Amino acid sequence: MMKYLQKLGKALMLPVAVLPICGILMGIGYALAPAVMGAEGATSGAAYTIGFLLIKAGGALIDNMAWLFAIGAAVGLADNDGTAGLAGLVSFLMMQQLLNPGVVSAVRHIEEGTATYIAYQKVAGNSFIGILAAVIGAACYNKFKNTQLPDWLAFFSGKRFVAIATGLISIVASVVLLFVWPVIFDALVAIGNGIAGMDGIGAGIYAFLNRLLIPTGLHHALNNVFWFDTIGLGDLTHFWAGETSADVGWSLG
Repeated sequence: MMKYLQKLGKALMLPVAVLPICGILMGIGYALAPAVMGAEGATSGAAYTIGFLLIKAGGALIDNMAWLFAIGAAVGLADNDGTAGLAGLVSFLMMQQLLNPGVVSAVRHIEEGTATYIAYQKVAGNSFIGILAAVIGAACYNKFKNTQLPDWLAFFSGKRFVAIATGLISIVASVVLLFVWPVIFDALVAIGNGIAGMDGIGAGIYAFLNRLLIPTGLHHALNNVFWFDTIGLGDLTHFWAGETSADVGWSLG
């Protein structure tokens, strides 16, 4: 189990590796176009245009980290085989679609505005779902990559069967998450609210847990709760938007 967790942590490093380029692009962009984040500065001209484009380029990666986790982590968990990346993407797209509020409302008859409904609103682009999709995609690759089907289905044998198996398992996972996701989301919200409400003590607890998880590599999963819009905190998003703690409401539940 420990070896698998360490492998997962190592696999998460692949998509996380894009963050420096995001920071460089957005840092230069905001330096050239400070008006984008509400600071004083020109709103036209060559510098503003270049800065605006750099900000959007960096934001494109940060805003879609779930996709990067689904593909990149799956590849890392499957010994760098691209088939697993495709499988991770298949899983992510299916779960994202099956767990969107419209589908969930139709299946479970959940009213808009309720806590459960809000939980499913956070599924779209959620890094947690991206990591789960990567785990499913990689597991399916490792399990089914050598599967041999009857001659009349031989075209779908081997690696071609991986995406099919991933899709079927992702449907099952989505059905489970139809009932389990609100519990997971509430737990993440409780952790986030608890730590955010402790000010300096909360920061210390976060740092302690972060260091504690480093041997397993799962500190990246903990970081996702706070860095990205997993439960609505999105530290990186707020940071690059020029927002401070005074601008952000932490009441998420």
